[in-house]
Amino acid sequence: MEWDGLSLDWNKTKAFLQCAETGSFSAAAKTLNSSQATLSRQVASFEKELGISLFSRSVHGLELTSSGLQLYKHAHQMGESAYAFSLAASGQSESLVGTVVISVCELDAIYRMPPIISKLRLAEPGITLEIVVSNLTSDLKRREADIAIRSFRPSQGQLVARKLGEEEIGLYASTQYALDYNLELNNKAPLDALQIIAFDQSKIIEEQLLVKNIKVNSDNFKTITANQAMQIQLCKRGLGLVYLAQDMAAQEPELQAVFCDSGSLICLPIWIVCHEDMQHNAKIKRVFNFIANELSHYFTGQE
Repeated sequence: MEWDGLSLDWNKTKAFLQCAETGSFSAAAKTLNSSQATLSRQVASFEKELGISLFSRSVHGLELTSSGLQLYKHAHQMGESAYAFSLAASGQSESLVGTVVISVCELDAIYRMPPIISKLRLAEPGITLEIVVSNLTSDLKRREADIAIRSFRPSQGQLVARKLGEEEIGLYASTQYALDYNLELNNKAPLDALQIIAFDQSKIIEEQLLVKNIKVNSDNFKTITANQAMQIQLCKRGLGLVYLAQDMAAQEPELQAVFCDSGSLICLPIWIVCHEDMQHNAKIKRVFNFIANELSHYFTGQE
């Protein structure tokens, strides 16, 4: 490869790439932990060096010019290669000192992970544990997290996954709500007045319940929130039923199972996942195996 004629500034290229992907200097600045003014200067300098206009600017933000679009394709490939290089380099570390980022959903963070994190901190005081709590799927290829706990097997290549167990999910009500609506364990009627607190009014929920001969419709979903912790609190206050894993419900004495004769309504596998390049990183491998063993024992104990 000839390097003599190459004078590309990666920081300016990265600024261009993020501005193209986010559509504004302000959004790109947040992504890169920089300032809007800095990125504006970098892009302007980059355009001057290249001798072309990369963006058309308007009140609606930044839009790639035809020249900018052509260069974006190459910059995007550079970005992917940079991520791959970073992953491969990080994966060679043999140190048990440093930060490991773990991505978990809201309810795992509340009910399952605290005792495991406590044990891990005692076992490995040199490792700093950063816990990302979100119901969104972290992109392990882009290092949004090193390790993730998921309720589905990853379909992406380059990811290593281990199944930890299965969670049984049912419907739960506050004790008072169960009494008010005569929700004995085997009672399925009447359902017209019952409310289910859920993420949305998805037809998927209706179909899942119908399999168990529990018939509901959109009128049964009048309280919607994506925050699972809030769903549980609303359930405790008598606003309706809530979907909850059996092991988590066991930690909530104010809640009781309903429609138990139908068995668990949903059964989901639980997986621990990391990028294949990171399985050779000593601290990530240690955290991965520790959490995997602890959660495997946890789910075995629920059976």
